[in-house]
Amino acid sequence: MPLSAAFLAVSPPTFSLAIDPAEKPLVAYVGTYTSPLKNMLDTQVDLPPGNGRGIHLFRVDRETGALSPTGIFEMGTSPSAIVLNADRTRLYSANETERLGENESGSVSAFAVDREDGHLTVLNTVSSGGKGPAHLSIHPSGRFVLVANYFGGSVAVIPIRDDGSLGEATDIKKDQGAVGPATATNAPPGSFAFSGHDQEHAHMIEADPTGRFVLHVDLGQDRIYVWKFDADQGRLLPNDPPFTALPPGDGPRHFAFHPNGRWFYSIQEEGSTVVLFDWNGESGRLTERQTISSLPTGFAGSNFCSEILVSTDGRFVYAGNRLHDSVGIFAVDQKTGEISPVADEWTRGNYPRSFNFDPSGRFFYSCNQRGDNVAIFGVDRKEGTLHFTGHYAPVGNPSIIIFNDLGTRVKN
Repeated sequence: MPLSAAFLAVSPPTFSLAIDPAEKPLVAYVGTYTSPLKNMLDTQVDLPPGNGRGIHLFRVDRETGALSPTGIFEMGTSPSAIVLNADRTRLYSANETERLGENESGSVSAFAVDREDGHLTVLNTVSSGGKGPAHLSIHPSGRFVLVANYFGGSVAVIPIRDDGSLGEATDIKKDQGAVGPATATNAPPGSFAFSGHDQEHAHMIEADPTGRFVLHVDLGQDRIYVWKFDADQGRLLPNDPPFTALPPGDGPRHFAFHPNGRWFYSIQEEGSTVVLFDWNGESGRLTERQTISSLPTGFAGSNFCSEILVSTDGRFVYAGNRLHDSVGIFAVDQKTGEISPVADEWTRGNYPRSFNFDPSGRFFYSCNQRGDNVAIFGVDRKEGTLHFTGHYAPVGNPSIIIFNDLGTRVKN
């Protein structure tokens, strides 16, 4: 499929580079909202205008965590989710407000990454297989991009060609079934949080660590789907059972596997909960074991959860709260996987949509969507707590941040 008009209408990106010849840079890419979803998708989603300009590039100070802007790949289609392949030579973006063809689907773009400076060169753009792609990931085989299309509740498998460009989808599945109620079962007292129970809404898709199964959440249906994955054909086959149900109205949004591959944590957008499941990697089954609030004790009112991460050492879970504008920090019992509250850290900005660690694990970056900034925290690796460094990076409507260490060797 040819590049969309939105790509052709923008000027080529410019980069201001100051590379230390003795050390290749650590680069951060920040995906943004560049246009309002309400106007682009004819929905009643109340989001602010898109203040971003595309994929923003930064050089990361390895000692302080501070971000210095080095360029922008201009895109008018809200590349709100981005991911790098395993060898960090290709980047893929889900373009949430793109409208391609008669079905007005979103799109996914492939980029080549310059290993000297992180510069992006677009390879091609294809349909995402549905409206409003909100999340994408790469299958562990490295041969497929998996996409979750929020509006209309579909997921797609898109093959990666030998040169890193994308082919047309080998499979598209649309969620079927009733949606949940407007009031979450586990919402805090006085909550009016309602975001996704008007229709099916696929919000995240990712393979399990082995690649044998693919899981995706449907926020509107309150379900976590599990698929067997045919890696030869790039197809999703229903598992038995095909999904696990969450409490009505709670709205599963994102999930994260523990490094041991046996524990699985799901965060619920409207219920403001984190649920621990045991994951059976042989049968592809989830067994619920613990439910805990993402918010501090005594909180009342509305909150929308966002991101969930497990630290690389598996000792802590981090849960994002929008409106409360905090990150809930939880310690992981290393014998059971159950979590207990440690602290709540203010994100220093409005509506933290997602967050991430730098490759060293020493710094934590919060993408404050409505605050138009990325706030940078130091991480206490022993206690799990976060400490604001005093550093911000101005970015319009940041949605996601990922890192590329150009100073490390690329896998063969």
